[in-house]
Amino acid sequence: MSHSDVFIRLSLRTLLCGAISVYLLVFTHELTAQVTDAPDWQSQAETRLKAIYDRGEFRAKNYRPTWLPDSSGFIIEEFDPQTKKATRFFYEATSGQKRAWPADEKIPAPESERLSPAGTHRLVVRDRKLLSVSQANQQEILLATPAPDRFVAYRNPVWSPDGSRVLFIEADFTDVRQRSVIVPGDPSYPGVEKHRFARVGGSIEQLRVGVVNADGQQLVWLPIEIPSEGIYLGQVEWAGNSQEILVEKFSRFRDQREFLLATTTGQIKTIFSESNEAWVESSQGKNSGLVWIQEGQAFVVITEKDGWRHAYRCSRDGNEVTLLTSGNYDIIDRAVIDEKRGWYYFYASPDDATQKYLYRVPLDGSGQLQRITPPDQIGTHSYQFSPDATWAIHTFSTLDSPPSHELIEVEGHRVVNSLESHDDLRERMKLIGSRPAEFLKLDIGKGLVFDAWMLKPKDFDPSKKYPLFIYVYGEPHSQTVLNEWGAAQIDFHRVVADHGYVVVSIDNRGTPAPKGAAWRRAVFGCLGLLSTEEQEAGLKALAKGHPFIDTSRVGIWGWSGGGSNTLNALFRKPDSYHVGIAVVPKPQPHLYNAWFQEIFMRTREVNPDGYQKAAAINYADGLKGKLLIITGSGETNTHIQIIEGLVDRLIALGKPFDYMVYPYRDHGLREGDGTQVHVRMLILRYLMQNLPAGPQPATHQ
Repeated sequence: MSHSDVFIRLSLRTLLCGAISVYLLVFTHELTAQVTDAPDWQSQAETRLKAIYDRGEFRAKNYRPTWLPDSSGFIIEEFDPQTKKATRFFYEATSGQKRAWPADEKIPAPESERLSPAGTHRLVVRDRKLLSVSQANQQEILLATPAPDRFVAYRNPVWSPDGSRVLFIEADFTDVRQRSVIVPGDPSYPGVEKHRFARVGGSIEQLRVGVVNADGQQLVWLPIEIPSEGIYLGQVEWAGNSQEILVEKFSRFRDQREFLLATTTGQIKTIFSESNEAWVESSQGKNSGLVWIQEGQAFVVITEKDGWRHAYRCSRDGNEVTLLTSGNYDIIDRAVIDEKRGWYYFYASPDDATQKYLYRVPLDGSGQLQRITPPDQIGTHSYQFSPDATWAIHTFSTLDSPPSHELIEVEGHRVVNSLESHDDLRERMKLIGSRPAEFLKLDIGKGLVFDAWMLKPKDFDPSKKYPLFIYVYGEPHSQTVLNEWGAAQIDFHRVVADHGYVVVSIDNRGTPAPKGAAWRRAVFGCLGLLSTEEQEAGLKALAKGHPFIDTSRVGIWGWSGGGSNTLNALFRKPDSYHVGIAVVPKPQPHLYNAWFQEIFMRTREVNPDGYQKAAAINYADGLKGKLLIITGSGETNTHIQIIEGLVDRLIALGKPFDYMVYPYRDHGLREGDGTQVHVRMLILRYLMQNLPAGPQPATHQ
């Protein structure tokens, strides 16, 4: 019997006497193959998955140019077919002409905040000490060191513009509780590490901002008001001179934000502030930070205070505020400010939340929204701008089309040179022959329309019924429905679809889609409850409009927050979902990290009802279908003890389920040879064993 692809299925049932019996069922390739008409399906699937994960054959190359400071062109490393080596090339911006970059010529490096303005000293954090080290003789100057009984880290050290002082953040973790984690070693006597883990409601790191002279003298802590529960810091930097410091301060729950302007002598004033009963900044950090303009006399800040993520121009004292991006749409992300020509560039997609385009508005707030990306290029776009914002490397992709890169002149979006089209990936896509993804709008009523994508099997027949496999995330940190190459584990999902499933993903309210603050904040107070209701509503709308969906064969799976939503689907909606695969879920959110969970739900002391309703473990008695839970014993995020509580609960309830633990793997389950392929093969095998693949006659339901 081969053990290379073995996993253990724990089938647990309560006996009449109340005892629990655990049956270990070993599944080999031969047994699994009996559930399909094609005995070689496993080898075919594994071959494709190795191409995807082990060899990266569907992974687009990173295109990372280095623009010259004068914007005359950029340098990039490419494969030279003549020398068969990676070679640096220079592309001239005006003509797009390409030439080899001399091997003995240095590439201009961006200025490092750790190197002093005169280039004589470098800032170093070593052995929990902040040091200034001479470039000439390596002599060290001690700038800051913690007390012996404190566990402290120094972050973001930066020189003042004149090189006379150093600004830094001190993070004191002493009061943050530690978790014991087993690490690989002697199997009989494994090692144990202690990790600081700030749990919901527990102590978080204590932060303060320090300024010290370059010679290590006169350390000053800025007198920022800090409540006992703690704060978080965003942007901390010199405010355009060597006497003033900008500090972005967030409340612990991220429902309040202030930009403080502090002097080195201890004077502090607020130049911008906002609050919201839910949050002003979510886990994605899209709103954080400001950008100085007009030589520091004004700045641009992003806020959702009017219900949309918009940009505002403010005077340095905060008294004059001008809305730049008016309208019922969200900024997806910042792009660049072209102050010389008076433009504010940003990404948005007012009409479709699955896409991303470049727009601009006048920097003085006087004009209308202008789309820069060509209207016929539907999908996702990004731009790497030259320092003067005249030129850019434009990247365009869709869920089915690999990225293309081209050098453009920003004004008029004139193409100067086509740089990379990933023809090799396009050919591989043709060879596998998967059907293209379809983007859908699912109307569930009450004015709510959800975005979704759908993959169909290669030999799809609309007159027949197909099992449905749903990929869910559904939480505030990520969208799954994006028209972008590589999004939402699409390569794996194509493999699943080609084995006889309709694969779908739906974005419910609460996901970070550019659909307004109300959409994103709809889940405030209880992650899991609304998403479960709306995912089921999306499923019903999908089935209603697509009669080839077999609602008697519905599976669902997800990772992290998606694993939690998978548990909620099986436990709360057992008649709608029949198979679930929950990867590294958090069935007990009060045990999760404070930084993420408290944004959206506060603490159990503040919000006990929300935590009760959000915890999938409290609904485990509703399980009827097949459930596989997957995790890693080396988890540092949704650590294994969060999941083991659910395992114990299911055992106590006598619920049959399956459980796979990957030794010492962390949240991404990537460590170790073959792990990424093994995880996906496990998911695919479990799906095919418990949710028969392929079409059934239309009368079957």
